Amino acid sequence: MSSPERPAQTPPPGPPADDLGFDLPPPAAMTRTRGLALGVGLAVALGAAFAAAYLPRRSARAALEEGVRAAEGAAPRVVVVSPQPVSSDRALVLPGSIQPLEETVVYPRVSGYVRKWSADIGDKVEEGQVLAEIDTPELDQELAQARAQLVQANAGLVQAQANRDLSRSSVQRYQQLVPAGVAPQEELEQRQGQAHVAEASVTVAQAAITAQQANIQRILDLKKFAKIAAPFAGTVTSRTIDRGALVTAGNGTPLFRIAATDPVRVFVGVPQDVAPSVRVDAPAKVTVREFAAQPFQGTIARTAGALDAATRTMNTEVRVPNPDGRLLAGMYAEVALTLPTPHRVLEIPATALYNDAKGLRVAVVDAGSKIRFAPITVERDTGATIHVSTGLDGSERIVKLASAELTDGMAVEVLK
Repeated sequence: MSSPERPAQTPPPGPPADDLGFDLPPPAAMTRTRGLALGVGLAVALGAAFAAAYLPRRSARAALEEGVRAAEGAAPRVVVVSPQPVSSDRALVLPGSIQPLEETVVYPRVSGYVRKWSADIGDKVEEGQVLAEIDTPELDQELAQARAQLVQANAGLVQAQANRDLSRSSVQRYQQLVPAGVAPQEELEQRQGQAHVAEASVTVAQAAITAQQANIQRILDLKKFAKIAAPFAGTVTSRTIDRGALVTAGNGTPLFRIAATDPVRVFVGVPQDVAPSVRVDAPAKVTVREFAAQPFQGTIARTAGALDAATRTMNTEVRVPNPDGRLLAGMYAEVALTLPTPHRVLEIPATALYNDAKGLRVAVVDAGSKIRFAPITVERDTGATIHVSTGLDGSERIVKLASAELTDGMAVEVLK
């Protein structure tokens, strides 16, 4: 027989979760005296912290304001420099165009057909060398006709001389008959008039012969132009004819173009500021892109002596020897010239320049340490420095660093 079940026993309750294991003392009561003391201590601590942070800043600000007032009352300090004269020689590199010393187009002087030509492009020719020959059938006919007319004129002269001799003898005969009463005076006078006419006919015949001889010589001279000759030594740069081509006297049918390229001419435009310094026979160095490593030495041959109204430059010719023909007509070239500047130039730092509505100026410190602005003319700007042509004489003290605070008449302190 089973024993009866026992009821489950409940464990005893434990301590609460927030139990510290000990009892806290009861809180002390805040008395009025203690609270007042605590407030006073806190106020003192805050006052000390404020004094430690504010008072030094106030002192520093006061010192800064005092320094600013002192600086405002003092004269500005500046560094000055003296203008320095620079070399009167100015190097220029100017663009130029290479041209032949002589160049011409050969035209026919007579009309006819081209029989042959003996020079082509690129050929070197000498002065007087025959370039082509022209058949002139019409001119040949004119020559034959002129010679026939000369023969006719000679025959006319013989006839006139015979008439003159006959008139002379007739006059002599009548001069004997009239005093004897055989012939009337009127007949003598008529014979004398005929004699004068005969004399004039001889003169006319002689003049006709001279005219025909001159005509023949003219045709012979024109006949010489049937052979086209080179007017000077050079290079044939163009040929525009072929055999059998009909050419007409005049400038309507070009035959050849000839250029003399030793030496060559290089034309450059020299600016106005150095144009008065250009001198004939002065050296020049010519450089072309195709031979950049080997410049060509030349000399100034001549100048225009006047400025071009449009560009304000003076046309100048530089001649360069070209025996090997490497310089070709029409090439672009650069010509380097060293020319003396016709006036004195002073150099100052670029930082000293004022550029405003009043123009280009510099600040000058006078003997009384006061600012005076001087207008100047800039000759050249090199970047770090500028060259001044007018406005300074070299004895001034120039303010090195331009400042907008400087005004005319302001007193300054020059730093040593």
